Amino acid sequence: MSQIVRIVGFIGALACSLVVVAAATEERPRARDVGLVVGTFPTGKMNAITDVAGVKVGHTTIISGADIRTGVTAIIPGPGNLYTHPIPAWVHVGNGYGKMIGETQIREFGEIETPILLTCTLCVWSAANALKEWVYEQPGMGEHTVNPVVGETNDSGVNNMWADPVQKEHVYAALANASGGAVEEGSVGAGTGTQAFAWKGGIGTSSRVLPESLGGYTVGVLVQTNYGGTLTMNGAPVGRELGQYSYRQQLEAAGTDDHQEDGSIMMVLATDAPLNARSLDRIAMRSVMGLARTGSFASNGSGDYVIAFSTDPGVRRPRISDAPVNTPELVNESMSPLFAAAAEATEEAIYNAIFKATTVTSSRGTLSAIPIEDLVRILKKYNALRWDETISPGNAEIKPGE
Repeated sequence: MSQIVRIVGFIGALACSLVVVAAATEERPRARDVGLVVGTFPTGKMNAITDVAGVKVGHTTIISGADIRTGVTAIIPGPGNLYTHPIPAWVHVGNGYGKMIGETQIREFGEIETPILLTCTLCVWSAANALKEWVYEQPGMGEHTVNPVVGETNDSGVNNMWADPVQKEHVYAALANASGGAVEEGSVGAGTGTQAFAWKGGIGTSSRVLPESLGGYTVGVLVQTNYGGTLTMNGAPVGRELGQYSYRQQLEAAGTDDHQEDGSIMMVLATDAPLNARSLDRIAMRSVMGLARTGSFASNGSGDYVIAFSTDPGVRRPRISDAPVNTPELVNESMSPLFAAAAEATEEAIYNAIFKATTVTSSRGTLSAIPIEDLVRILKKYNALRWDETISPGNAEIKPGE
């Protein structure tokens, strides 16, 4: 596997150099590049979580020696000091087999006060400690306790996570690299060593923009896939067609099955709609519906978490105030379009992770990228492509004969 070396120089007060070795980027399409269009709402400009104003994403990819294939992905929810001015947030737990750090305080206060990190399962404590140190270096901080937020999935199929490979310099680099605009997907950052339906998975993202008549709000989702099931794309039974589906060994006596039912997924949802913590819990539930559409059934050993937050400046409150603080919020009746957008963006983010992921090999094993030509053939066979062409932009009616 060819490699490139990126040198990241002095980072803030860290004053250290970091060598990050990453696999050379293979040109693979996103879902929409082959005509796999999910849902009906349009995407944002980048079709990424960064279409929500103020959200930034950064990665550090770590490929070292024979058995380190991992990384860290940082999501910065908004500008300024998140500790002194936290933002509304919630964590929805679809299935709680995980090591997520910071969950209980978010669910107690309904706020988030640090960036969000995604990494490997046994890397969460080192990553959280590094994030804590980073927060203390931000302007306006004193000697407060902080609640670092770190999610994870288990990439041990190709990564020696027992070596504690994610350290302070990797976290600082991901935070320093965080930016708006296009988001790198696939086998990168926290998705370097992860899978999806026993093929290579990784980082994926997508967004939806509601029409002005429904509020004009944006919903963006970023996922770190590492789960099992039977892959379905726009209803096409991809997993069945490719012979990679849950419990194949038990269903076919002559078959061999190295498929993983267990696994996890982290889903991060951002929106600029003015939502309180309760409403963020409700919209986060719809990300799990988007996950289910892809063929997941949330196995016993799957950690399925959604971290949802609102970036609307009007709902961001100071941490300390002697007077009551009034914040706007959408009423329940206005939530349905956001629910639909969340499910659509989550489903497509997962597909993007699978499409963009490249094969990763280590001394521990190999996770192979899904074969694009075979995948497109199956999607065509089941008429799962170009669904956007059956909707008239003017009146959303089905074209005659289709």
